[in-house]
Amino acid sequence: MRTTVDMDGFPELVISRAISLGIAKTKNEVIRMGVISFNKEYNLVNEKNIEMQMVESKLMQEEKLVKTNKIKLLTKDEFFKKYK
Repeated sequence: MRTTVDMDGFPELVISRAISLGIAKTKNEVIRMGVISFNKEYNLVNEKNIEMQMVESKLMQEEKLVKTNKIKLLTKDEFFKKYK
C-alpha cells in the first residue's frame, strides 16, 4: 500500500528524534515501527496467524486482477518455456 502522510507538530518531532537517535534510518521506518507498536497495544491482528492472513490477502488481490484481465496466470509449461 502506498500512502502520503503530512506530519507536523508533535508527530514530526517524534519522527525526527527517532531518526536523529538512530532508532530508525527513515521516516517510513518510524511509521512502520509505530504501526507495529499500535498492533501490540490493541492486538488488532493476531500475530500467530499473520502469515496466513497476508497470504490470503495477496491471493484475493491476484484473483481480482485475473478477473479484471489485468494479469494472466501462466501454466507450468508457459512459465518454464522462457527458462529452457
